[in-house]
Amino acid sequence: QVQLVESGGGLVQPGGSLRLSCVASGSIFSISRMEWYRQAPGKERDLVATISSSGSTSYVNSVKGRFTISRDHAKNTVSLQMNSLKPEDTAVYYCNAEVLSGGRYSYYWGQGTQVTVSS
Repeated sequence: QVQLVESGGGLVQPGGSLRLSCVASGSIFSISRMEWYRQAPGKERDLVATISSSGSTSYVNSVKGRFTISRDHAKNTVSLQMNSLKPEDTAVYYCNAEVLSGGRYSYYWGQGTQVTVSS
C-alpha cells in the first residue's frame, strides 16, 4: 500500500508565501510523475504543477512565476513553494503521484491541505 501525506497549508495574507510538502510512503519501487492539484469551493479539481522523474516542470498559467515545484527522489517528496499568493489561490491542495508498486504503475492522492489567502 502507498500513502501520500501533505503538509504546510494554512492562512496567509495576500502577497505572502507558503511551502507545501507531500511525502510518499509504503511499498514504493519508484515514482514517475508528481503533481499538485487544487480544488476551490464549488469548483473542479485542477492541475497546478507537474514535475517529471527527470525534473522537468510545467505550471498552469495562473501560477507561473509565483509557484515552484520541486522533488527529492531519495525522500519520495514533492514540494510546492508558493509566493505572491492571491485570494484566488485559496483552495484545498492535493498531491498526486504515479507510483511503481507491485510491478505496476498506479496513481495515488493525498488527503489535501487547506490554503487560505485572506487579509
